[in-house]
Amino acid sequence: MCNLYHVSAKEEIERHFRASVRGELPQGPVGPFGRGVLIRSEPQAAGERIAIAGQWGMIAPRATQARPASRSILTNNARIESVAERPTYRDAWASGRRCLIPAQSYQEPNWETGRNIWWQLRRADGAPWALAGIWSEWVDPSSGELLPNYSMLTMNCDGHALLSRLHKPDPTLPADRQDKRSAIPLAAQDWDLWLNGPLSEAKTLLRLPQAELFDPEPAAQTDALLARLRQAPKAAKAPTAPAPPEQGSLL
Repeated sequence: MCNLYHVSAKEEIERHFRASVRGELPQGPVGPFGRGVLIRSEPQAAGERIAIAGQWGMIAPRATQARPASRSILTNNARIESVAERPTYRDAWASGRRCLIPAQSYQEPNWETGRNIWWQLRRADGAPWALAGIWSEWVDPSSGELLPNYSMLTMNCDGHALLSRLHKPDPTLPADRQDKRSAIPLAAQDWDLWLNGPLSEAKTLLRLPQAELFDPEPAAQTDALLARLRQAPKAAKAPTAPAPPEQGSLL
């Protein structure tokens, strides 16, 4: 799962995603229930891509407020295994309200050293991510304001060479049953199918990216730290040379 990502700049959204910007777009990092950006298709304009601001965290259809009262309830991530059944997501999923989430990077925790090291996941080629999402619209019953909202889709990444290194492992579960989660980047050639295609075809695009797509720097830094930690006990146990005998004065 992902709980922090950095929104792509407006100029990059227009140029890279070929999307028309509607209204003012937020910049910088966004967390759960914060204000981010989604790119969706505009049926009234022959499928034109439009970029709009929205809440990162889906709002249940009959909710009376934009975010749950309990801080323990997060809706910014939606599992692909249950998105068709969960009340918050199922209408958007069934109706084909799919979106791209433009991100310069997204953040995940690595616990291999025994403490959390945040990895900023960027593309190796410097391009922005297009993360798979779903979107909806909610009308505030007290003000009548229309609020777009969206969630990032996630899938299991236990067997992935890079992504399986992320998130704190559950010590009670074996390595192949951790159910670690990953956001799902979409390739540029698949954007139109994801936004406009039938659900049966769009679902085939939900797969994990190759490890080579990621900037290797966070993994390299963690590997270097792990190597130093492995050497530290050896250095501590290495025998020390005896001190030379104390020499008395010749005078």
